[in-house]
Amino acid sequence: MIVQEEGKIVGQRRRFSPEFKVRVVLELISGARSQAEACREYSVSPQTVSKWKTELVDRAPQLFRNKEHDSAEQVRIAELERMVGRLTLELEVAKKASAMLNGKLSRSERWS
Repeated sequence: MIVQEEGKIVGQRRRFSPEFKVRVVLELISGARSQAEACREYSVSPQTVSKWKTELVDRAPQLFRNKEHDSAEQVRIAELERMVGRLTLELEVAKKASAMLNGKLSRSERWS
């Protein structure tokens, strides 16, 4: 049973947008507010704010990754995808050839 307390529904998790999380953490990092002030202002627990801060700091290097590194990875992925396609085709041909040599395919199936 969900109980109402001062007009708020208790027992439901609040969801915060990424923009809100970044704004709160940037206020902490810039020194505009202390963590205690931000927690009181936005009614968020200190543990939650600490988690957001840690996540932002951990992911920040990804924003500044070298674009050349990304494009090199994309080239390698494309190359591997082409290789998979070629090997798949070769496998199909080898299966048909094996079946033909074993006499399992009829004449109409041989060239389809």
